[in-house]
Amino acid sequence: MYKGKYPNVAYLCMEYGLESDFKIYAGGLGILAGDYLKGAKDLNVPIIGIGIKWKQGYSDQRIDERGKAYDSYYNNAYSDLEDTGMKVTVKIRKRDVVCKVWKTEQYENNPIYLLDTDIPENDGDDRWITGQLYGWFKEERIAQEIVLGIGGIKLLRELEIPIDVYHFNEGHAVLAAFELIKEKMESGCTFEEAWKRTREEIVFTTHTPIVQGNESHTIEALEYMGAFNGLTRKQIIRIGGEPFNMTVAALRLSRKSNAVSKLHSVTSNKMWKTTSGRSEIIGITNAIHVPTWVDKRILNVEKDSDKLWEAHMEIKKETVSFIKDRTGSQLDSDKLLIGFSRRAATYKRSDLIFKDKNIIEPLLKDGKIQIAFSGKAHPLDDTGKQIVQNLVEMMNKYPNAVVFLENYDMNIGSALTRGCDIWLNNPRRPLEASGTSGMKAAMNGVLNCSILDGWWPEACVDGVNGWQFGDGFESDNIEELDRHDLEALYDVLINKIIPTYYNNKEKWIEMMMKSIATTKESFSVNRMIREYYEKLYIK
Repeated sequence: MYKGKYPNVAYLCMEYGLESDFKIYAGGLGILAGDYLKGAKDLNVPIIGIGIKWKQGYSDQRIDERGKAYDSYYNNAYSDLEDTGMKVTVKIRKRDVVCKVWKTEQYENNPIYLLDTDIPENDGDDRWITGQLYGWFKEERIAQEIVLGIGGIKLLRELEIPIDVYHFNEGHAVLAAFELIKEKMESGCTFEEAWKRTREEIVFTTHTPIVQGNESHTIEALEYMGAFNGLTRKQIIRIGGEPFNMTVAALRLSRKSNAVSKLHSVTSNKMWKTTSGRSEIIGITNAIHVPTWVDKRILNVEKDSDKLWEAHMEIKKETVSFIKDRTGSQLDSDKLLIGFSRRAATYKRSDLIFKDKNIIEPLLKDGKIQIAFSGKAHPLDDTGKQIVQNLVEMMNKYPNAVVFLENYDMNIGSALTRGCDIWLNNPRRPLEASGTSGMKAAMNGVLNCSILDGWWPEACVDGVNGWQFGDGFESDNIEELDRHDLEALYDVLINKIIPTYYNNKEKWIEMMMKSIATTKESFSVNRMIREYYEKLYIK
C-alpha cells in the first residue's frame, strides 16, 4: 500500500449500513459505505464519514394477509450515539435550519458524523427534513441534500479537521461542492477559479447504471429551496444542466470519478460520453468488510475439505432454523438451498426462475431445490411490490420449497449469504453495477450462479469457483433477453448444479474452497481502500 502521508478524506453519503438495527441505511449503497468506514478503521487511514441521523430510517416492509407488500415507519431510538455538542445552520426556503451533530464509532468504524434537524430550534416541518431516508418528495429531497452537502462542509469547518479530499458517494452530496465554491469566492476567487480549485478537491463514485435512475431537479425547485447557495442560475445550469442532473454535476465538479466494477466503468463512460467537461470514470470494484460478513468458522477451515463441509452444514442448519423462526416454513438442510436477496427492482428479475412453470415446478415438488428470497421494493415502486407478491404466491404454493423473508435487513442478508448452497443473481446485463452480496456468499463458500454482470465477470472461473450463465448476452429486446437468460439459467441449474450437488460432493467442496480462495483478498474492502488511495485520493 501507499507509503507516504495519507491525505485526509471526508466521505459524504446519504446512508451507512453499520449494524442491522442501526436504521440509517436502505440497501447496498449504505452497506458499502458502512463496510468502507469499518475497513478504514482496520487500516488506520484518515477517512471520516458525513451522513444524516434519520429519525425513521428507511421503510419497514411487511407482507399483509393478501401477500402484498406494505410500508410502515416508526421513530428509532439511537441511545448509543455520542452528542458532540455541536450545531451548524443551513438556509432552506430562506429559513435558518439548525442541524445538531452526532457521532458514532461504536461499530469498529472510523468516526461518522450525523446531522439531525429533529431538534427544538426548528419548526415542525424542518424537524422532519431528516425524518425518512429517501422519503418525502422532490423539495424535501433537496432539503435533505442541503443538510448533507452544505451542512456537511460547515460541520467539517466546525470540527477544524483539515480535509484534502471530499469523496461524494453518489450524487446526493453534490451541494457540498456549492459550499466549497462559495467559500473560495468569499475569499476573493472568481467563480471560474473557485470551480477549478474545488474540482481538484473532489472525487465521485457513481452507482446507478440507468440514465433515468440518476437524480435530477428543476432549476426552480433548487432556487426555491435555497440550494443555489450564492451561485447564479446561469452558473448552476453550467454545472448540472437544465433540469439539474446530480450525476452530471458531480462528474463536472470532480477531478476523477469511479464506477463500482470494471464492466460498470464501461457502461458509465458510454452513458455519460456526451457530457462535456466531465471527469474521467475509472473502475474500482466494490468490496466487503470480511469480519462483518464472513463466518469465522469458514475462515478457520477454508483449506480443509472435510472440516469446511462440516462447518458449512452447521451454518446451513442455523440458517434453516432462522428461516423457520421468521416464516414458519421448514426447509431440509440436506437439500440444495438457493439464496436470492436484493432490492426488488424490475431489472434484477427476482422471479425470473419461476417464469417457466413446466420446468421449475417439478424441481420444487420433487424437493430437488429450495429457494430462499428476501428483498424490499422501493415504497413508490408498484412493479417491485408486484414482484414481491409473485414470490409470496410461490411460497404459499410450495411452503416447504420456497420462502420469502419479509423486511429485508442486514441480519437476513448475513444469514442467507452464509447458509445457502447457491447464490443466484440474474439481472438484465449490463444493469448490475457491482453486487456485493455475491462476494459475501463467495467468501462463505456459497457458490455463485450468476449472469456475467457487475463484479462476477472479474471473479468467475466457470465450473471452478461457481457458474456463469447467459454468456454476457445483451439485447434491447427485453423479451428476447429474458427468454435467453431463462433458458441459460435452467440449463446450468439442471445440467450442472443439481447433478454436482447430489452426485459429486467432492467436486462441490473443491469448488467451495476455490470460491473462498479466489475472492477473499480480491474483493475485501482492504483492497478497495488501497485502490481508492492509489487511483483517486493521491494526485
